[in-house]
Formats: sequence, structure tokens, C-alpha cells
Amino acid sequence: MSLDLSTIGFKTEPHVFTYDWKTVVLYALGIGAKRAELDYLYEGRGPKVFPTFGVIPAYGPVSELFGKTRCDMTRLVHGAQSLRVHRPLPPSGTLHTVGTIVGIYDMKKLAQVVLETNTTLNGEPCFDTEWQLLVRDAGNFSGERPPKSETPKIPEGKTPDFSFTETTSPEQALLYRLSGDLNPLHADPAFASAVGFEQGPILHGLCTYGFVARAVIKEACAGDASKLKGLTAQFRKPVWPGETIRTVGYALGDGRIVLQAFAGDRPEAVITSAFAEI
Repeated sequence: MSLDLSTIGFKTEPHVFTYDWKTVVLYALGIGAKRAELDYLYEGRGPKVFPTFGVIPAYGPVSELFGKTRCDMTRLVHGAQSLRVHRPLPPSGTLHTVGTIVGIYDMKKLAQVVLETNTTLNGEPCFDTEWQLLVRDAGNFSGERPPKSETPKIPEGKTPDFSFTETTSPEQALLYRLSGDLNPLHADPAFASAVGFEQGPILHGLCTYGFVARAVIKEACAGDASKLKGLTAQFRKPVWPGETIRTVGYALGDGRIVLQAFAGDRPEAVITSAFAEI
């Protein structure tokens, strides 16, 4: 089934997402938060909310937009993710999120679907997200190519300003999925094998994204998540639960940090074209 190009520009009605401290603590545990990050895990200290929690209320409208485009979920790959934070979240509240189909682009064998969400709390902007999704075997429809985006590069010869390594648990994907992404690719070995991952279920890209955000918060924000204003990342390779994730950062001196992430002892980066805004 081909993608429905007439849906470009479609906007959802607001999706309502009510959360409490248990919701944000579950998310924090899903992205690997440890006892040393108690401010994000204990209601007696708030808890504070990691900024990448902003992807969670987007799941509802993003799922609606998938269906609107007639996207074949079995051929879907999460290509890239961006988040911009306008204000920190309180420990509980009711959020309203609107999703928009920004574009559907032709990448020869692949199609790229770009979705945007905007989330508010009490009418005030909280965060915006952009989802770049690749659909295998859905290209060659004589459509527009994706617009080029400028991402900062690692300056030639620059050494990393930090490198932070953390081990995911074998159950990491099973824990993260409780925050809303129930794709069986991250839980069911038979399903994972059927779609080409014989090694077993893979970690959610957005779980790796959360690990990278925590590394930036720890190494570049002195543990204060409110300093992280934006995070953009491209997902290049899968991560398997139980692998280590090593995040490497290169500060540019203008509030931006170029990032790469590596899994296990593999030399290829699993996250590239990434940068944080502090």
C-alpha cells in the first residue's frame, strides 16, 4: 500500500495525556536512571522530570498520524528524533499534544515521513518534537527529496570533552516499553527474528536517546536537566538490551555539543548527526 500524499499538512485534534509522579519515575528508570539520580526517582524530591519525557505524550498523536498516512508499520524504521524544550515539567499534570504531518519525501527505495508534535501545559508551550521515519520499499513515487538540514560537525582534530559509558540491563526494553511504545520488536524474540533481528529484540531508539540525554545532563549540565534545551539525533544502528552505551561529546563553545554514541565494543556509531543545546 502506498503512502497517502494528500495527508501532508494534516493536523490532529489535541491528545490529552495525564501523568503523575509514578509516570515520570517509570520513564526515568526506562532510560537507565540510577539511585544517584534520586531527584528523578523519588517523589519526596519532586520528582524532577527528564526533558526527553517530552516524547512520551507524543506517542498518541504520532500513532494517529501513522494510520493517516497508511504507513506499513512492519516496514517502519525510526530515522531521527529532535526535541526542543520550552519549560521544565512539574511532577504531575495534564498535557495537550497536537501532531502534524509535515512532509512525505521520496528517497528512492525508502520514503521519509516527517511528523511534528507540539505539547502544552495549561495553554503554555512545553516542548516540540520532530520525528523522521523511514518506510522501506515505499519510495520511487516521483516525490520531493527531503530538505537538507545543517547539523554541526565535530571540529577537525578536536578531542572529546567527555565520554560516558553505561550498561543497559537485559530487561531495559521491557521496562522502557511500559512508558507507551509497545512495538513487539522490543519484546518478542519471534517477531524480532521475523523482521530480520535474529539476535533478538532491540532497544527502542528513544531509549538510547534517553541514555544519551542523561549522559549530557551528567557531564555537561552538572546533573541539572533543566539546562538541556534541545536534543537532535539520528539512529544509525540497533542496540541490544544488555549492551553498554558510550556517549561522546564535543563542546563547540556556543552552547551546542556534538554527540556520538557507540554500543558494546562495536566501532560503528549507533547515533550520529547528533547535538545537544545547553
